[in-house]
Amino acid sequence: MENKNTSVLLIYTGGTIGMVDNGNGSLEPFNFNHLLENVPELKRLGFNISTIQFDPPIDSSDIMPESWYELVKIISDNYPYFDGFVILHGTDTMAYTASALSFMLENLNKPVILTGSQLPIGMLRTDGKENLITAIEIAAAKENGNPIVPEVCIFFENHLMRGNRTSKISAENFNAFRSVNYPALARAGIHIRYDRNLIYHAVSRKPLKPHFLMDTNVVVLKIFPGINQNTVHSILNIPGLRGVVLETFGTGNAPTSTWLIEELKDAIQRNIVIVNVTQCSGGSVQMRRYETGNKLAEIGIISGYDSTTETALTKLMFLIGHKMSVEQIKDHMDCSLIGEITIPATDAE
Repeated sequence: MENKNTSVLLIYTGGTIGMVDNGNGSLEPFNFNHLLENVPELKRLGFNISTIQFDPPIDSSDIMPESWYELVKIISDNYPYFDGFVILHGTDTMAYTASALSFMLENLNKPVILTGSQLPIGMLRTDGKENLITAIEIAAAKENGNPIVPEVCIFFENHLMRGNRTSKISAENFNAFRSVNYPALARAGIHIRYDRNLIYHAVSRKPLKPHFLMDTNVVVLKIFPGINQNTVHSILNIPGLRGVVLETFGTGNAPTSTWLIEELKDAIQRNIVIVNVTQCSGGSVQMRRYETGNKLAEIGIISGYDSTTETALTKLMFLIGHKMSVEQIKDHMDCSLIGEITIPATDAE
C-alpha cells in the first residue's frame, strides 16, 4: 500500500466517541493505546497511526482555554513528525475548540481534523467508527505530495467543514454540525470528494507559529424582547470586561431604546470592544440596512459579518490575549484572518 509512510497523530481529549461499555451497563473511556484492538478497521488504512490521550480525559463541557493550550503544544511538538492530526473531542464544545485552534495555529500547513460521535464507539449503531476512519483518511490525504486540506476542520456525518464556520445544531441527530454560511469542503460517500476551490491555503509557507495567549474577559450578550436595563448594565459593567459578542436580531438589529444605546455607547467609551453577530443560524450582519442596526454602527459597534458566535468569541479572546490596542482589535475583527468570515466586496460599513 502506498500509505505506509503516511503518519497521523490521533489525539483523544475525551467525549462520547471514546466510550465503551465496562460490562456493568456504564460507559467509560477506553485506553487509546489499544485503539487498533477496538477499531480493527484502521489497520486496513495502512497508515502509521500514533495516539496521545488526555489524562484524565475531559468531558467537552469542561473544555477550557488550558485544554486548547495543551492541544496546540501537542500539535506543535509533533508537527515535524506527522502528516496530519485528528482530534477526538466531545461534541458540545467542539466548534469552540475548532475556532480557537484556527487562530492559535498560525501558518498551519497540515490537516487538523476534529471529530467525535453521538453514540459511543463501543455501541453497535455508533457513528463514531465512520467519523474516525474518514477523519483519519482526510488527515492523511495528499495530492502531489501536499496535504489536500491544510486547515482546522470538523468532520461529522459525511461532511468536512471549516472549523471556524461550524456550529453544533442537534443534540440527537448524527448530522450534529452544520456550516451554514460556508459550503462543505468535502463530502464523503463512496469516494471523498473535495471542493478544492473552497479549501484555505496559507499565502506563504512559513513555519508553524503556535500561540498560547487567550483572554477570557469576554461575554456573550443576547438581545431579546423585554431585555431590561439592569441586566445589560450588569453585564457591561463586569469587572475586567474587555470584549462583548452582541447577538442581535436578523441582519444586526436591536431595540432603539435610548437606555440600551447609552449603555452600549458607555461600554465602548470604556474601551470594551463590541462585535455584532446575528442570532439567525444563517446570514450576515448588515448594520446599515435598517435604522435599528445603523444606530449600533454609529456608536462604534463593529460588524461580525457572517461569523458564528463561537468564532467571534474565540477570535476576541485571541486578539485581546495578545495585548493589542482597541483599534488593532477592531481592525483585526474587521477582516478575515483565516477564512472565518466573508466580507462583501461592496460592504458599506
